Amino acid sequence: MRLVPLLAIALLAACAKTPPPQPGAARPVQAVQALVERLRANDPAGFAIVAIPPALHARLETAWRTGRSRWPLDELPLDDRLPAMLATLSKPDARTTLQRDFDRQFANSGDELRSTATSLGVFAVQYIHNEGDYSPAERDHYGQAVAALSRWAARAPLSDATRARRAIALLSTAAAETGIATPADFANHGMDASLERLGPFLAATKQVFGSYGLDLDAAFDSVDATLVQQTGDTARVRVRYLLGGEQIDTLLDVRRIDGRWYLEDYLRNAEASLDGPAAAAPALPGAASTPATAASP
Repeated sequence: MRLVPLLAIALLAACAKTPPPQPGAARPVQAVQALVERLRANDPAGFAIVAIPPALHARLETAWRTGRSRWPLDELPLDDRLPAMLATLSKPDARTTLQRDFDRQFANSGDELRSTATSLGVFAVQYIHNEGDYSPAERDHYGQAVAALSRWAARAPLSDATRARRAIALLSTAAAETGIATPADFANHGMDASLERLGPFLAATKQVFGSYGLDLDAAFDSVDATLVQQTGDTARVRVRYLLGGEQIDTLLDVRRIDGRWYLEDYLRNAEASLDGPAAAAPALPGAASTPATAASP
């Protein structure tokens, strides 16, 4: 009979709600760690709460509903094509159509895909280092991350038809469940609700990458952040993590606003996005920049 109270306690603990994410962090290092935790938990809506002050968050919610901003999706590759990608994956015949396209274009093309991955990686790194409105921290971090991803892609089994079939099935199901297929859907749902809907799709995407040998959750788990210096309301944090088996080592600037710490580049990019797509930091041709922190390897 003594087990009954213990079981009751265990059930109550399991049902207890996780504390909601809070804007920023109490210390510079925690500003990085809090973002990593949200990505590890497949919580893009919580990520947006943590990444920026409440006043800026409210302005972004309004900007989403008028179509002026899509931050923090701006930090993702191919963010402008995300609605079209979700729409394609959500179609009833998506699995058949996409598998047929894959078989026609990529099956048994391992050498060509590896060569393309290497070439694109070299081009992207050069672009990041020399073009675009990137901060020095972004240029350093993006360059390292893209180079590591390029080397991973060059050895990944991207032409494997069986893996592709499983990936298409997983992504098509997750995409349909988002209920997002057009830019207007983002505006109608607003930032918070749209990001909430994208959480399961993020989880499915990480699962697909994992099937090709890129464990993004392991990358998040490997993040080590240490304080380098702090002067008043500004600080610098050294962030190290493993991405595709390679060490990423970069320095990130953080700033204190109303007693809470935030990553400087996210503040800058989020603020710039309020002026509309034309004012956002330029990215690789046909793609937006990768995340600017080690929380997004």
